[in-house]
Amino acid sequence: MPPSNWNEAGKTWLDDHGLLDDDQASQLRRADGPDQARSPIPTRVVSNGEYMPPPQSDDQRRVEARINELADDASKKLGVSRRKFLASSGGMAAAFVAMNETYGRFFNVDPIEIFEPAAAQEASPPRDMFVFDDQLHVVRGSMGNLGGDLRAIAQGSTSTDSGISQNPFNPQGLTDERGEAWGVWNPELVGLPNTAETFQIVQFIKDIYLDSQVTIGLLSNVTAMVVDDGQNTRPPRNAREAAEVELLTAGQTAAARNFVNEISGSTRMLAHGLLYVGRGNLDWIQQQIDEHQPDSWKGYNISNAAKVDNDPESLMRQWRHDDEDVAYPTFELILRNYERLRETKPGFNCICVHKGLAPGPPDPERGHPGDMPKAAADWPDLNFITYHAAIQPGMFMRPALDEIESGRLREGVPDISWTTEYATLVAPFSNVYAEIGTTWASTIVTFPTVAAHLMGQLMMFMGPDRIVFGSDSVWYGTPQWQIDALWRFQIPEDMRERWGYPEITEEDKRKILGLNSARLYGIEGVESGDLSERFRAVPADYEDRMSDEFKTIFEFPGYVADNMSRIKENYANLALPRDQERYGWVRPG
Repeated sequence: MPPSNWNEAGKTWLDDHGLLDDDQASQLRRADGPDQARSPIPTRVVSNGEYMPPPQSDDQRRVEARINELADDASKKLGVSRRKFLASSGGMAAAFVAMNETYGRFFNVDPIEIFEPAAAQEASPPRDMFVFDDQLHVVRGSMGNLGGDLRAIAQGSTSTDSGISQNPFNPQGLTDERGEAWGVWNPELVGLPNTAETFQIVQFIKDIYLDSQVTIGLLSNVTAMVVDDGQNTRPPRNAREAAEVELLTAGQTAAARNFVNEISGSTRMLAHGLLYVGRGNLDWIQQQIDEHQPDSWKGYNISNAAKVDNDPESLMRQWRHDDEDVAYPTFELILRNYERLRETKPGFNCICVHKGLAPGPPDPERGHPGDMPKAAADWPDLNFITYHAAIQPGMFMRPALDEIESGRLREGVPDISWTTEYATLVAPFSNVYAEIGTTWASTIVTFPTVAAHLMGQLMMFMGPDRIVFGSDSVWYGTPQWQIDALWRFQIPEDMRERWGYPEITEEDKRKILGLNSARLYGIEGVESGDLSERFRAVPADYEDRMSDEFKTIFEFPGYVADNMSRIKENYANLALPRDQERYGWVRPG
């Protein structure tokens, strides 16, 4: 965070090195200095002064040198300054070219894009493409900065205002494929604050509907793990008690959906119901159906979300899909309601459950996929969407890369816990789908080799019709960077030849980014053509349309909207080039 003596006019911050001592500071240069590269993608770790940044790795040095070489050549030929070129689409194309040359060909980029903006636009996701984001999050006002750790890992060491001084998911300081322990996922987040407002409804709407090409977003929620009874923490006794600590309640999820759809005059958002299972929760499931009309369901095996009896004093516990006494009564109730609601809620039979991102033993109660085959076979009229594709490592994917490099195989391909096992287990069941929220975000930039194996294995065992896109935004900023990355992504040819992975075609990408979910949720006629009339824009003055009642529902009594859309519009009218300064400290060499 900025030092307490921040003074832009006097630039007193130039001599403030945060927690670094004089010896450490003497080894560093300012990241925004005139001698530092302004590449579209960071090529070295930037410290905010709370820790000593590692030296630039050999691979990072090669990427930076190649970007500079391409930029020098292109800027001369185009007759523009080097800085202006690096801030253009050509600069981004040069960065992709340099990364492919260093790390392997993971991104579809034609060198002509360096010189021709039209070519870069042609390689970007089509503007008329239907995009369905299966996993979105927003935090109600009273919950504070609960998304801070997730934003910090995506923002890298440039996270500000958060009090987070190291990668919260990499305490051992392991490195990614770029040689970084805390590298940036989304360059657009560099230098921005990491505060509670980042995850609340005003910023959420801007990130999803003004700054990305998401057509329909599915707003998710999280079943509670524990409650605080004043003396200690414990599992909740029932879903109503759990609601006190949910990031977003069932009512708030529905209210956000209704607000966005009302102001846009079209279906731009769907909403999850909270999947609390067990006989003791059946009344709450039915109440959600009657009061909030959820479009599908979201649950967590690892959460204490199963009420197995009707004893008001008994505590809820973790659960598994194939438990006939606990999960099955809930599935039966949902399916019974689906029979009468399927015309208006075609995706009501979608059971979306978080699996993976959890260290520990391979128990279904912790998200291991071993419970999926029986449940899928017993409930053919339900669709089971496995969030995060069951990958086990939590957020920082070095363990997955180590598994790939270990030589351990399953079904002839590298065995990545627990995704490889998941893909092979559910391969025969057409009602099971893999969702790639966070799994994609946490690998495509920092561990592209892992991303390629994951997508290759899901394509190989499950096929392109059973993979759905989710961004897990707004944890990682607007989802557009993930959409762009998926559209440009390809599994390197040598990897496909060695492991037998199929090529991911543009048709496959359209399916993954939206058409598969359109089929699940009964959204027809979105394969091609202009969608703007059917899915109308969320108006830029959306903040002004938030009533006091809506602000109170989201627990922002007295909240004053910050006119973000007008600020954005005024900034866009200035037509300024993108500023790629990175503030902090770097090691030279």
